[in-house]
Amino acid sequence: MKNLIIGFVLCLSVFGCDSNAIYKSFIDFKDTNWYIKDVPSFTFEVKDETIPYDIYLLVRNASQYPYNNLYVTRYIYGPDNKLINKRLEQVILFEPKTGKPLGKGLGDIWDSKVLSSHGYKFPKKGKYTIKLQQYMRQDPLPFIMSIGLSVEKPLPPKQ
Repeated sequence: MKNLIIGFVLCLSVFGCDSNAIYKSFIDFKDTNWYIKDVPSFTFEVKDETIPYDIYLLVRNASQYPYNNLYVTRYIYGPDNKLINKRLEQVILFEPKTGKPLGKGLGDIWDSKVLSSHGYKFPKKGKYTIKLQQYMRQDPLPFIMSIGLSVEKPLPPKQ
């Protein structure tokens, strides 16, 4: 049990090293069940609207998750609380043919960081809210431990 806790802390530290992130947060689900009615909300501030940002979905799931993918509807609300973007996302959590987890993990817990939008331009400075709603046929959706969001400045190209 002690090794599992140490491994989990190491896994968290790997995902905590995004120096280019302007915002990063997770919301945990009670009893690892994501209900359709549960719509996690993430609010962050954009201080420079001239920069194109990368938006990542962060999923923590148990290996018992019964599907290889996860559909999520992503809603972006502007500083005036009006919906400015809505998009259905497919997050692949397991390799479809082999069932091998695609994220990073240890034991039964897997963390996936999936690009949702590359170079997204927020129209103006201010506070934005992104809401995520599961869009699967099963309600509740089992073995999803948490969902998160990371908004990052793109890294400069490697030379």
